[in-house]
Amino acid sequence: MLSRCEAKKLLVWAHERNPGPWAMHSEVVARAAETIAEKSGLDTNRAYISGLLHDIGRYEGVRTLHHVYAGYELLINKGFDQFAEICMTHTFPFQDIQGHFGENDCTPSETAIIASFLQNKTYDDYDKLIQLCDAISEARGVCLFEVRFMNAMRRYGLAGLTINTMEALYGLKEYFDKLCNMNIYDLFYDEIRKVSF
Repeated sequence: MLSRCEAKKLLVWAHERNPGPWAMHSEVVARAAETIAEKSGLDTNRAYISGLLHDIGRYEGVRTLHHVYAGYELLINKGFDQFAEICMTHTFPFQDIQGHFGENDCTPSETAIIASFLQNKTYDDYDKLIQLCDAISEARGVCLFEVRFMNAMRRYGLAGLTINTMEALYGLKEYFDKLCNMNIYDLFYDEIRKVSF
């Protein structure tokens, strides 16, 4: 099993190769995932490491869809299959490759692998948790997912499945609200007020 310390070192290595706010975003995702996991009875360690490594494919540079595949390949090659799968699923709350924001900068082979993976994957609570936490985490901290969603649309434009993606995100929030028996935003109330408004 990958330790938190090893995961953190891997993130530091990746950030040195491609400096940017994505690494701080990953740390916010990890912290949010750990907090929600604790409240919902999930494994906090697995949630934290999944959040920390979900964007690890950004080590290759400024890429859009390719970071999904690059992270998956990197972690599979290191034998961390469980976390590699998070790299593939984190950006697809709606299970369709066409729902990705921005250009497809993958090769046709990589695109086919991602599409097939999404078609055949049954999302578990950790896939869902990281999708939600990715959607509510800016580098500055936890925010309303609508804020992050709008920032992504400003950067990458509208994807064909934007409405489906938004509906999937609302569904994820409702799912974790029920698991936690509370509005998950209340776990980050002060932080959300600072980052979102």
